[in-house]
Amino acid sequence: MRFGVDEAGKGPVLGSMFAAAVRADPAALPEGVGDSKDIAPERRERLDREIRECATVGVAEIPVERIDDEETDMNALTVAAQTEALAQVARDGLEGTVDAGDTDAERFGRRVAAGVDADVRVTAAHGADETDPLVGAASIVAKVARDAHVDALAAEYGAVGSGYPSDPTTRTFLAEYVERHGDLPACARRSWSTCDDVLAAAEQATLGEF
Repeated sequence: MRFGVDEAGKGPVLGSMFAAAVRADPAALPEGVGDSKDIAPERRERLDREIRECATVGVAEIPVERIDDEETDMNALTVAAQTEALAQVARDGLEGTVDAGDTDAERFGRRVAAGVDADVRVTAAHGADETDPLVGAASIVAKVARDAHVDALAAEYGAVGSGYPSDPTTRTFLAEYVERHGDLPACARRSWSTCDDVLAAAEQATLGEF
């Protein structure tokens, strides 16, 4: 019995970041687990259900309010997300791998382990979702949670796209929302430069009307 931990939604300008921890015998995992980015959404959802049937799963959410807090940063929040997910499945003597969210993988692993109230051995590695089946499983669970969150935002706001700054639908949504309401939506990460750009463009457009 081991664990794997990964997060999804670190880079978007909209919505929460999620982390998942999966504790299981790696041999019990369904076939095809791996980096969630390489798996079609429908298959991810099916794998998520199958993973939950054979494993103990923990999911943590880091909402926009925490992401925009000036007292923290994304490295610290990634540690917090993985720690909070791992704490839900951890027990003394357990060991496993987390996907390193820091350039210094060893430091990242130490920080996650230190935040868990159990005697666990944590190995951190970059790209672990591609090499460790349990981290791959955690990647799928976290991504499915993030996708459900984005679906909920779309149900509330309309077409929001993927939430990533590079997505034209997301940028159009932000620009049109600011044009209509004079401010960013509550789901936007105000601390992201994308939001600064949208607000600046709206202000410039307003000045151009005079």
